Amino acid sequence: MPLSEPAAREPIHTREVTCRGFRRADGLWDIEGHLTDVKAYEFTTEQRGQILPGDPVHGMWIRLTVDDSLTVRAVEAVTEKSPYRTCGAVLPNFQRLVGLRIASGWTRAVKERLGGIQGCTHLVELLGPVATTAFQTIYPILAREQAAKAKNGETGEAMLSTKRPVLLNTCHIFDSKGEVVRKNWPDHYTGDTEKAAEAAD
Repeated sequence: MPLSEPAAREPIHTREVTCRGFRRADGLWDIEGHLTDVKAYEFTTEQRGQILPGDPVHGMWIRLTVDDSLTVRAVEAVTEKSPYRTCGAVLPNFQRLVGLRIASGWTRAVKERLGGIQGCTHLVELLGPVATTAFQTIYPILAREQAAKAKNGETGEAMLSTKRPVLLNTCHIFDSKGEVVRKNWPDHYTGDTEKAAEAAD
């Protein structure tokens, strides 16, 4: 692994998060998340009883069905494994996500609807990487298709440049003052144009 060689140690806990994105035949998108927590030792819980090493303490699933604008059209949430029998009782609350758009403010909006006793801590945490997976799934495909249409004369080239890129200012690489934005989305570049021109010469 690329991390430095660790000190002598023993495994205790492993959390695994897997997110996958799918394009549906009906034009919508399914974004699925799966979270597991596994201990390396045997222990006993009050309601579930004995849990052996490797048997997940938590096993949670969520599927968001979204449209091209990343608006949630349907939600399915499942608690497959949990330490308490009634953990799944809160799952109907996740329907509150329907109509919400995955965009700036997503985390805040999720917490407003499902924070604290209104939701499941682990499923709410899972919605962060699920949202990122939605971007990674949908944006590149739509951008590629839009570029292909522009190349074929179906859409004006100007539309590609003037429409605000969804990735703009989402991290330091897509800083509106940075080189990537200057090169790919010049209409949204806010840096020093003169210095950028000098650097390019």
